Amino acid sequence: MGIVASVTDFLHSNNGNIISLEQHVDRSEQRFFMRVEWMLEDFTIPEAKIDDFFGTLIGQKYQMQWKLYFTDRQPKMAIFVSKASHCLYDILQRYMSGEFAVEIPAIIGNHDNLQYLADRFEIPFYLFPITKENKPEQEAKEIALMKELEVDFIVLARYMQILSDNFVSTFPNRIINIHHSFLPAFKGARPYHSAFERGVKIIGATSHYVTADLDEGPIIFQDVAKVSHRDTVQDLKRRGKDLEKLVLSQAIWREIQHKTLPYKNKTILFE
Repeated sequence: MGIVASVTDFLHSNNGNIISLEQHVDRSEQRFFMRVEWMLEDFTIPEAKIDDFFGTLIGQKYQMQWKLYFTDRQPKMAIFVSKASHCLYDILQRYMSGEFAVEIPAIIGNHDNLQYLADRFEIPFYLFPITKENKPEQEAKEIALMKELEVDFIVLARYMQILSDNFVSTFPNRIINIHHSFLPAFKGARPYHSAFERGVKIIGATSHYVTADLDEGPIIFQDVAKVSHRDTVQDLKRRGKDLEKLVLSQAIWREIQHKTLPYKNKTILFE
């Protein structure tokens, strides 16, 4: 009791005009989640001091975990790709149109097939060919590059490499993947063939944070499309690609807007 009142009073007493406030109680975990957005115009606490003031007056009192973001700073997003172009092309189109207010300092590929897209959009492309033998060395170079570029989060746009536990642990809940199925069903390299053979009536796609457990990370967004016996494998692939683009873009947009709160193996999604 009193958390919402304390937070809103802190903002009000410092001339903070609240423009969005959402909250959720997970009763099974006995956890309270809140996202609050306010205008800094006429706010009496300098930006550099807000985090310290809040922690001293509110955060420590309620034993909170909190993060502070400023919307005038665009997050930096790196994109990892292999050979499939549809997700990368969709991301770059949204980026160029202004839908995604991010910086993209790098596109990283384990193949050079998509370098032409990076060149077309004037984004630096880095090639890290990966084999079983050189994977630790190449991932170490990628991690160093991410830190050098001060990347906030990573998007795997159909990147067909399994990241090592070391890589994943370096960026906890900061790597977003798109899976070409409605998890947890039809895993593997040929999900559309499996779906076709089973005569499914829906297909789907899942975006999630990457964890050490393959395809088991906190789910951010999912969507499905109805299919029928009339659809061929090629039909399923075509419709599946559309779903992948949509679902991945929804996850990215929520990440940019700081509307996703991961907790354990779940996420709280604020609208």
